[in-house]
Amino acid sequence: MALLAAARRLPRRPLLLLLRPRRLTSSSSPAPDPDTPAAPSPVRSPPDEQFAAWVTRLRPGFTASDLAAAISAEPDPDLALALFRWAALRPGFRHAPESYLAALNAASSGRRPAAAEALIHDVLAGACAPDLRLLNACLRFCCARRSLFPLAFDMFNKMRAFPASAGCRPDVETYTLLLTAVVRRVRRPPASMVYLHAVRSLSRQMKASGVVPDTFLLNLVIKAYARCLEIDDALKVFREMPLYGCEPNEFTYGYIVKAMFQKGRTDKGMAYFAETREKGFVPSGGVYMIAVASLALEWRFDESKRVLLDMLDCKRKPDMITYRTLLEEMCRAGRTEEAFELLEELKERKRGALDQRMYSELLDGLHWIAQPHRDSRPVHDKGSDD
Repeated sequence: MALLAAARRLPRRPLLLLLRPRRLTSSSSPAPDPDTPAAPSPVRSPPDEQFAAWVTRLRPGFTASDLAAAISAEPDPDLALALFRWAALRPGFRHAPESYLAALNAASSGRRPAAAEALIHDVLAGACAPDLRLLNACLRFCCARRSLFPLAFDMFNKMRAFPASAGCRPDVETYTLLLTAVVRRVRRPPASMVYLHAVRSLSRQMKASGVVPDTFLLNLVIKAYARCLEIDDALKVFREMPLYGCEPNEFTYGYIVKAMFQKGRTDKGMAYFAETREKGFVPSGGVYMIAVASLALEWRFDESKRVLLDMLDCKRKPDMITYRTLLEEMCRAGRTEEAFELLEELKERKRGALDQRMYSELLDGLHWIAQPHRDSRPVHDKGSDD
């Protein structure tokens, strides 16, 4: 009674706006007031005319393939999902994997995550026959969202539980999706060791199930080991690549070389770096920069300079830290004149020359290191003269 009394006190036009239907209207629903302005809705319902046109376009006795083609041909995700729900209410109709796959693609591409998640839960509950393409599509959607990451492993375990005759066991795409999502969370030890256990487990299951990996999948495993500085495990996978008919590429060598330098194995890192260049691969800028800095910190300036010039020739641009590490370490080693000469050489290069701002900052830094300071005693010797 209190609610009705409060409603009577409201003006007529705001009350009509509150009572205006926002979804599909049936024939028994009251007609809206033509004088009432249309209120914007965050969730747009498909118009009755479009929905009726699609319903009449589907011939009587349509199959799941016909429905999947209609859903895929509709650019409006709300109308496509409405067709999917309408077909589920038809007597004698049962959705097939292709109709679920079309609805899932419409929901994910149309940015309807709640609808896509509901479809995935239906598939996980067995609403349709198992299908490898559909299960991998569900995995792809779950792996792209952090909140649905546990649901992806539930789907993976369901796929492993299927008999081999069903043809829905995990394949290369399945392991690639899961490993990509896991490796994306692997940063640096020790926090990333939790995800490294998942990488080891997936790798063992892949070998036990007889799935033959490709180069991209093996690179994911090597990348996870290299980020956690587990170099021996990374090299083991690297040596197993020819057994699967896979050849290492520039990314494979990049992960190995970068981990070697981070671990302090400079000689091994340079050996793999030289092998990379002999095969004609061009490392990434990060690999070049860590090689230049690691060699400079060990005062191997000739090698560091050679790697830096090769980096510039390959159109890879170093950052300020890389330049400063090499030039300032040369000054600390007593090779100040060579450092200034190298700076001028870098400025006058035709390919990869220094810009004026970076050149000025590097020049000021070299002057500051090279000049004699007023108080050059070590920190522990500084203090009062009493």
